[in-house]
Amino acid sequence: MAIFATHLFMNYKSKVALIIILFVLTADQVIKIHIKLNYPLGGVKEFADWAYLYFTENPGMAFGIEWGGEYGKLLLTIFRIFACIFGIWFIRQLIKKDEHVLYIASIALVLAGAIGNIIDSVFYGILFTQSTEYEVARLSIGSGYSSLFYGKVVDMFYFPIFSGTFPKWLPIWGGEDFLFFRPIFNFADSAITIGVFLLLIAQRKIQHEYKKV
Repeated sequence: MAIFATHLFMNYKSKVALIIILFVLTADQVIKIHIKLNYPLGGVKEFADWAYLYFTENPGMAFGIEWGGEYGKLLLTIFRIFACIFGIWFIRQLIKKDEHVLYIASIALVLAGAIGNIIDSVFYGILFTQSTEYEVARLSIGSGYSSLFYGKVVDMFYFPIFSGTFPKWLPIWGGEDFLFFRPIFNFADSAITIGVFLLLIAQRKIQHEYKKV
């Protein structure tokens, strides 16, 4: 009976991880495909003074950083794929070891976010035509704007919550204007960020429970 109960509990944790990954991937890709097929590059939809949809594409790493040209892009995508494969293996190990469900959920969020952006990098180049400031992309399987592994990541969420000027007495940035929050990101990026914060919470909760024991 104890073995049967443990098996059910591990299945429960597997389902939690699977549901999180499927939800994040589905929501992320639905949003990205909608933006890609309905907005020109740089297209904006304002919801409030501090909340926008702002379609942009990220050709490289986080915040649009590019590294090593075409070969760098290829190596980065391959590295991300192997990292996700490791992430899948790691979650399986956590489930087998009966780790805390918060720990598993946090890793699942990070993994799902990473896979979501990999899908763009691997497939979007061959699935869509080029987005420009004047033309919305079209679905064009096999004759897209680039080749396999050279797609661009679609970003759209922009929250410039407040802006201001640094005090002149502040070193380095004194007197310069600032904007918070400047980066443009997507649903997959949000999942990764939430996963990291949840991981920190999970670590503290797990340590607290161990102290009680």
